[in-house]
Amino acid sequence: METPPSTILETKVTTLQGVGPARAALFSALGLHTIGDLLRHLPFRHEFEHAEEAVATATLFVPAEGANLAVRGEIVAVRVTPGRKARVEATLSDGSGTVRLVFFNAPWMKSKFHPGLRGIAEGKAKSRAGYLEMSNPKWTALASGSETNTASEPASREARLRPVYAASESISSALIEQTIASVLVPACAAIQDPLPSLYRTQHALPPLGDAYRAFHAPRDLDELAAARRRLAYDELLALQLAVAIRRRLREEGGASVLPTSARIEKEIFARFPFKLTKEQLRAFSEIASDLGKSTPMNRLLQGDVGAGKTAVALCAMLLAKSHGAQSAIMAPTELLAEQHFRSITKFLEGTSVRCALITGSLTAGQRTALRKQVKAGEIDILIGTHALLTDALEFQHLALAIIDEQHRFGVAQRAVLRSKSGVDRTPHMLVMTATPIPRTLALSVYGDLDVSVIRSKPLDRQKIHTRLLPSARANEAYQFVRTRIEQGEQAFIVVPAVEASDLGLKATDTHLAFLQAGALHGLRLANLHGQMKPEDRDATMTRFLRHELDALIATVVIEVGVDVPNATVMVVEHAERFGLAQLHQLRGRVGRGTKGGVAILIGDATTDDGHARLEAIRSTDDGFKIAELDLTIRGPGEFFGARQSGLPPLVVADLTRDLPLLELARRDAFAWIERSPRLADPAEALLKRKIIHLYGEAFGLGDVA
Repeated sequence: METPPSTILETKVTTLQGVGPARAALFSALGLHTIGDLLRHLPFRHEFEHAEEAVATATLFVPAEGANLAVRGEIVAVRVTPGRKARVEATLSDGSGTVRLVFFNAPWMKSKFHPGLRGIAEGKAKSRAGYLEMSNPKWTALASGSETNTASEPASREARLRPVYAASESISSALIEQTIASVLVPACAAIQDPLPSLYRTQHALPPLGDAYRAFHAPRDLDELAAARRRLAYDELLALQLAVAIRRRLREEGGASVLPTSARIEKEIFARFPFKLTKEQLRAFSEIASDLGKSTPMNRLLQGDVGAGKTAVALCAMLLAKSHGAQSAIMAPTELLAEQHFRSITKFLEGTSVRCALITGSLTAGQRTALRKQVKAGEIDILIGTHALLTDALEFQHLALAIIDEQHRFGVAQRAVLRSKSGVDRTPHMLVMTATPIPRTLALSVYGDLDVSVIRSKPLDRQKIHTRLLPSARANEAYQFVRTRIEQGEQAFIVVPAVEASDLGLKATDTHLAFLQAGALHGLRLANLHGQMKPEDRDATMTRFLRHELDALIATVVIEVGVDVPNATVMVVEHAERFGLAQLHQLRGRVGRGTKGGVAILIGDATTDDGHARLEAIRSTDDGFKIAELDLTIRGPGEFFGARQSGLPPLVVADLTRDLPLLELARRDAFAWIERSPRLADPAEALLKRKIIHLYGEAFGLGDVA
């Protein structure tokens, strides 16, 4: 037997007038099963809906430049003007006068109009020779046929802010609005507010029920703004409370204390054939300070492509080694793991530091032998891929775990690494990314980590020049590529697709054949994409690294890849389809040697956002500026990590404009958890349930559930 609902919010939508089984199924397809679901289905924007005016009155006050208005009436005539600039004209009469409705380049509008049709036209009207004309107005039909009885029509409307909802072909925004309006007041009255009254007063926040009511049916812009601020604050506060709880739980777990000293640092820095930059030294100092504490480090090291993060990470691992402890570094691909292994072992030549590589391509015997060495403490630094996460791998004393390209791994994978320490202590955690993270995302998606930043690049890094070309001039790019290859250099050519499709996008297989038969005929070419077997992909990349290939036609699988110092040219086809951060990452694959690099972006942007992205990538090579621009242009839902983080999306809060509100919520949340680390007060039960429901899994908050 079905449990009866405890509140109106749990009541099924089928109890509402006009919502039978068929309509309920349509609501269900939108995820709207209960009245509470309807309430949480917030408008994604609001439109100003003008009050209806009589034509005779409107004709008197509409200025020459025009004014927005709404007119209700009956269509009395329809005319179509054919030709290259076809237009549909409909004459609307309300008894006091007429308005001409003109629709340009929309011949299908003719079928929507006929004499006798009643409706409301809304848009910008201009006075022309004594009559009103509206161009491409919004049209809402009311009645059809010869019917002139208006008794059944809705009353003449007043000016208002109209909510616009995410809808479907079967359920319109207007129907959703009508259904919500029928139950809005009692439903909002049933909402329990998790924030105390005094707290709301101190923060100038309306009650939660009032905020929901005002967001669905705002009386004016001020009321809408206040409602939006309350709902956005609630989202950000819940996120920051989860972050604060996660941090408190981590701080309660003990870690190995690994203090540094002038002697230790002198020995560490002697391992490098170059002098670390000031920013590398500062980042290491911040990491070393964390490692010297019994609280487990949880730090994000972010730096632009080529900023020297690996050298800083190695300094941290050598500090752990100086205390007899082990370190592990996990990379997203075998190729990148192998690159770390090669570069790290090169730095460690002539030392007693024992380094090993574990990947999925090891034989069973090799894996068993390596596990025994790691368990016995005979390996100081273990480098690998996801193979590091296998249950069978155990350390003797894992004190430091490092994850490269943080956004490729989730919170759960980090937790697995933490569980392998081999001692009754939590490993210090350092996560790295070459994709600079905007401040708002650093505080939200990565809010449980402290942040170290390396902004400068090593002094020996050469500049990468970026050029934009329309697709009509693509051949110029490939002639340039051929010239550089004939000088002994190599190139990456990036396309958006693996296989050709109706979308008309260049794909790895067809573009390879096209170039082999044309501009790059006779050169050593191969393709590389994510659908290849990992061993085949790695083999191709190894051939490229050894200069057995001149150019790779690849997808974005090379976005995070090995250093190929001889690769000096990057061509990106359909560049307008890539995000800014992604284009910057791709561009960073070249110019990693002494010859510098050239990135040629081929694209035909058709939108303002597309133009903005290409112009931004051309104008700067500062990854941090690019990250901020990318967040502004595409929004956090598209920015790398926001979807991959495992966190529920923000519905009302907007990270591109709500930084002050985010910072306020962060301060409030950390102060709250300082007072009440487990939210154990009965008055906090509702807030606690909300946080566990939203973020318990993503942040591993089982200890407070």
